[in-house]
Amino acid sequence: MKTSAGIRPPGPLVIDIENITKKYVMGEETIHALRGVTLQIHRNEYLAIMGPSGSGKSTLMNMLGCLDTPSSGRYEFNGKSVSDMDGDELADIRNREIGFVFQTFNLLPRSTSLRNVELPLIYAGIDPEERTERATQVLSDVGLGDRLTHKPNELSGGQRQRVAVARALVNNPSIILADEPTGNLDSKTGEEIMALFESLYQQGNTVILVTHEADIARHARRSIHLRDGVVESDTFNQDVAAAVAVH
Repeated sequence: MKTSAGIRPPGPLVIDIENITKKYVMGEETIHALRGVTLQIHRNEYLAIMGPSGSGKSTLMNMLGCLDTPSSGRYEFNGKSVSDMDGDELADIRNREIGFVFQTFNLLPRSTSLRNVELPLIYAGIDPEERTERATQVLSDVGLGDRLTHKPNELSGGQRQRVAVARALVNNPSIILADEPTGNLDSKTGEEIMALFESLYQQGNTVILVTHEADIARHARRSIHLRDGVVESDTFNQDVAAAVAVH
């Protein structure tokens, strides 16, 4: 898949977070995981969220993915308040609007690549014929058109992660949210997966990486650094744009 150059112009606002906090009570101790984070993310962005252990990046990822709710503050997803949504609405957003890619792949071990990718479509109530067609197409798009009937233990680590990426894409989500997507891969395979994310970005997808690795974050066009539950910096990486523009 060929990449075009530079930073793509941002589209409509998809995530709008203002002054969110998150507290966890553990016995007699209160942990302040997020301490007033404000963040806006538009369609067509390629964003990395970074920070050391305990910085709050995993908590923020759970917020962005509607896996958890803030203790205070405002979060709007595609213009709708997340705080006003019930469990069914949140589940629908997680299935239709957010494509998750995890470090541990999270594939069903006894199911084929095709079946794993079909799962979000099953939850969305898509009929079997369309499910198979869409899952087959997206597996082909990530280079696994010849691995439809393979189970996870018959695939390499990079191929498993490609299945996970295909599953994230199959519902055409608003964003792809990837948590340490190369953490269980060797460096060469990790670079192949990052090349895939670059291609997805150039095709118009919104990509959010959560990582502690600076070399992985450098692939993104924008980097958010968290420390002690606050945004320490929010910068655009012009060097990446320039490097992509050369090729």
